[in-house]
Formats: sequence, structure tokens, C-alpha cells
Amino acid sequence: MLFAVKSYLKFLLRSTNEHGVHSPFVFDLVTKCLYDTTNYPQYEVLQKHREALLGDTSAISMRDLGAGSQVFTSQNRRIADIARKAGISSRRAKMLFRLTHYFQSQRTLELGTSLGLATCALSMGNKAGTVVTVEGCAETAAVAQRYLTGAGAGNVRVEVNSFERFLENVSDHFDLIFFDGNHRREATLRYFEALLPTAHNDSVWIFDDIHWSAEMEAAWEQIKKHPRVRITIDTFQWGFVFFRSEQVSEHFTIRV
Repeated sequence: MLFAVKSYLKFLLRSTNEHGVHSPFVFDLVTKCLYDTTNYPQYEVLQKHREALLGDTSAISMRDLGAGSQVFTSQNRRIADIARKAGISSRRAKMLFRLTHYFQSQRTLELGTSLGLATCALSMGNKAGTVVTVEGCAETAAVAQRYLTGAGAGNVRVEVNSFERFLENVSDHFDLIFFDGNHRREATLRYFEALLPTAHNDSVWIFDDIHWSAEMEAAWEQIKKHPRVRITIDTFQWGFVFFRSEQVSEHFTIRV
């Protein structure tokens, strides 16, 4: 907890809003997407999906393949508790929807399905696109698939697999990737390197919890220095990576 507080205070000291952004690409992204206040009808779908999960008092046995949970001490967890304590917030889900909607991502990959709260947002952003989401726990994936089907997220394929095994055979190019799984430095960098061949000039990568620990902060700093990375945006919880070869290398820290 103390680490997170210190990290956030440092973030506030160096962060800015749209007025400190001189890149037209980033300025448009911030003002037209991240700060967009439109009340999209899809938000109601996301809220109903969340409420359905919050109302499910049944329990499952979760299998953690990553850094584990900072909230739960037992593997047996109620679905409602997972959704409330470990799922993406409503505000973040809306932002993820806006990002997919803004970029109109045709092929999206998510590493770390959990109950599918973020997955639903990725799906609703562009129903004409496809979303592949990878979850290591079969019980969790089954719950996610059931609720995603109920929410009308028919463009989602839930794959039960470890990230490592999935990445061994991945060959598709992805327009957007949401990294929300193993919160360890070495694993994050390994996934980054493994997926680089799937990135194209306009790909958007989003790393969750970049200030979750000293390890994740170190991974984020290393990712920023990669020669293929041209633009990054640190919003504290999320780190955005862009590969736009036509732009000079710039790194932004923005409050959202």
C-alpha cells in the first residue's frame, strides 16, 4: 500500500492534462477518447453485465498463474466478490470501450480474462471486430464465457490456456492488445517480446497496473526504451504503447 501511495504522489507531480500535450495524435486521443463524456448506449450493457456478476453468490476454485492476488487469501472465491474486488472498475471499463470504439480495432487480444468485465468492454467497442481473450483458469473462463454470451458479446473467443503456451503459436497481427495478467517484471517483458512480431504501425498496446509494484515499474521503464516503441502514455494504472514509425519518440504522463 505504501509503495502505491508513493508512486501515485510521484505520478501527480509529473502528470499533466491535454494542455501539456503538443503531439496532435496524443492530443486527439486524450480529448476525443480519454476525456470523452458521451453517454454511450453500450454503457448500459456493461452495467447490466457487471450487475449480473455482482449478483452471483456461487463460488469457484480459482487457479492463479501470475503474481497472485493482493485481495484474496483463498482460491475458493465467490463470483460476486471477484467482480467487486478484483474486476475492472466501471469507470475503467467505459474507458476501455471508448478506446476500442475510437480506434475501431478489428483484432483485439486480451491476456487475462478473469470474469470478462474488461472483455465485454473490448467487445462492445467494435462489434464488427473480434476479441481473443486468454484465461489460465478453466472454471473462471467458463463463468466468463457464460456471462459474455448473456451480454451479447458474440464476437469474443475465450481460450483456456497459459499465456506462455498461447504465445508459442500466435501468428496473427493485432490492432489492440490489453495486458492484464501476470504482474511480474520478467513475465511482462517476455510477453512484450513474444508479441512484438504481431504489432503493426497502428497497433495499440495497453499494460494494466504499471505501478502495481517496483517490478512492474521497472518493466514499464524497459518497455519505454525499446527501439520500436515511439509513443507511450502513463495514466498511472495503465500504460499505453504506440509503434507509429512516422513520429519522434515521446513519453507522456497524463491524468485521466
